[in-house]
Amino acid sequence: MLRNKGIAFKLIFYILVSALIIFTLIFGYNYIVVRQVISRKIEENAKNLAQATTSRIDIVLRSVEKAPENLACFIENSSYSKEGLINSLCSVVENNPEIYGGTIAFEPYAFNSESLYFAPYFYKCNGEIKFTYLGSETYRYFYWDWYQIPKELERPMWSEPYYDVGGGNIIMATYSVPFYKTVDGERRLIGIVTADISLLWLQKMVSSIKISQTGYGFLISKNGTVVTHPTEKLIMNETIFSVAEARGDAKLREIGREMIKGMSGFVPFNSIVTGKKCWMVYGPVFSSGWSLGVLFPQDELLADITRLNRMVFSLVVAGILFLSFIIASIASNITKPLRTLAKKSEEIGSGNLDVEIPSVKSRDEVGQLTESFVYMKQSLKQYIKELTETTAAKERIESELKIAHDIQMSIVPKIFPPFPERSEFDIYATLEPAREVGGDFYDFFFIDDEHLCFVIGDVSGKGIPASLFMAVTKTLIKTIASKNMSPNEILKRANVELCHDNDSCMFVTIFLGILNTKTGEVLYTNGGHNPPLIVHKGKGGDFLEMEQGTAIGAFEDIIFKTERLVLQSGDYIFMYTDGVTEAVNKSEELFSEERLKKDVNVLLEKSVKELVLNIVEKIKDFSQGVPQADDITMMVIKYKKEI
Repeated sequence: MLRNKGIAFKLIFYILVSALIIFTLIFGYNYIVVRQVISRKIEENAKNLAQATTSRIDIVLRSVEKAPENLACFIENSSYSKEGLINSLCSVVENNPEIYGGTIAFEPYAFNSESLYFAPYFYKCNGEIKFTYLGSETYRYFYWDWYQIPKELERPMWSEPYYDVGGGNIIMATYSVPFYKTVDGERRLIGIVTADISLLWLQKMVSSIKISQTGYGFLISKNGTVVTHPTEKLIMNETIFSVAEARGDAKLREIGREMIKGMSGFVPFNSIVTGKKCWMVYGPVFSSGWSLGVLFPQDELLADITRLNRMVFSLVVAGILFLSFIIASIASNITKPLRTLAKKSEEIGSGNLDVEIPSVKSRDEVGQLTESFVYMKQSLKQYIKELTETTAAKERIESELKIAHDIQMSIVPKIFPPFPERSEFDIYATLEPAREVGGDFYDFFFIDDEHLCFVIGDVSGKGIPASLFMAVTKTLIKTIASKNMSPNEILKRANVELCHDNDSCMFVTIFLGILNTKTGEVLYTNGGHNPPLIVHKGKGGDFLEMEQGTAIGAFEDIIFKTERLVLQSGDYIFMYTDGVTEAVNKSEELFSEERLKKDVNVLLEKSVKELVLNIVEKIKDFSQGVPQADDITMMVIKYKKEI
């Protein structure tokens, strides 16, 4: 029954049966869904744990803050004595178990005009309350951060953790509250009330955070200093930024920036202690500006799903092996004729189009493929025959075009200087067809000993028709020109001749002039061509203002006008076709008349040949590899004779 079915049907039937067996075994083991659920729960629990820990720290710190704030308020709003201050301070330290020590530090000479220092200090040591006075030449308390910063900011604040040498002699943090008195109507700072906390309890609280086997918590200050961490050498010796710098870890540096800004987050991270991949949750301790980070090791928390994944992987491997066996059995029956076709196709590819392709009786895809190979072999034979004929014809056309190009280029002057015996002028021209042959042309010749006729033209269209029309026009103008004939008469007669039997309706734009080599006078006529640039020696050039005129070859009764200009020694006439100004670059910008004028004016001191060749290079640089769309023709005449 399956023999007459297609290959796709056979493969789908057996693969679906095999896939059904595999998916029945692994249906309950969806690794991606389970991982997402576990990851989501880990993130939720991590945020809850971090928030609970920071809340516990906040509660302790806020309770500590109340004591110095109340004491500062009492000092500001009541009279006090030395004994009263000392007793109140002792009571604060004694009745607040979270407070390690505290002081009331007065401004220099503020408590006693004869005493620079006055700062009674109570602190706890081995379960007892001990007393000392701060302030000496070795401990000038009003220069310490816990005194200076709240004084300058005029508000209570927590200090950075520090080791207090001369005070508590432990690692601590200080909450400082400034207090003021009104003296002579002016509110003045009198001193600072402080409450110190030992960071030992904070380290114990954070170190009690244990996540699986290697997870841990750490705390940094508002400037990034490591306050608690499992690696003791980091505590108070490094900042999160110095650790990031040492590890070359830009991600840790970015996390550090967010932590000291008081931001929260949950990000992947590599443990500094173990190097393992972790998730890290971090959040602020609002009261002090510190930030807590907790690391959750991925491999330990995902151990169960990893074991599940291995089990699923084993089942998938077993299923793939089973499925591979079935597919191999199917492919063995299907690919035998295909291998035969592949061998025959190699012979066809080597050029043997007479090879016999074995027939296949089945009507499935293999049978259809065999029929296609037979059709392909016949089509290739016919195609190669036609291609051979086409290639031969193309080679003939290319050869003829090459000959036509050579003929076209031979009918325009290309030897410069063309009149080496004449010193009254210099002339140079170039023609670069867009195709093998084109419709642009230029020419120059003496009508008599004193008069030089010059012409530049652009035939409508391109290719062979344009080149033939160009050759006819050039020959016709040279034939018509005579000593007593003005430029407008030359174009008028040429127009009449070109209009006869011009069924293709081709036309040509022409600029024609006659230079008197003795006087510098130029008589010229324009037949719809681009106005040339007239460049005066030492003054720059501009486009010649003249009648636009009409192209010749289109209408027989056109009237042309002869105009006149006089060249001084050193003046140029720069003539060109629209292939120059309409050259485009990759941005489809035109080279333009203004760009041509600017470039010509820059090159005034060059010879006529250097001027033309430089403009050609500028056009190529401007086009930036964009194929030439139109013929590019330029001709420059420089008058040199002094009048």
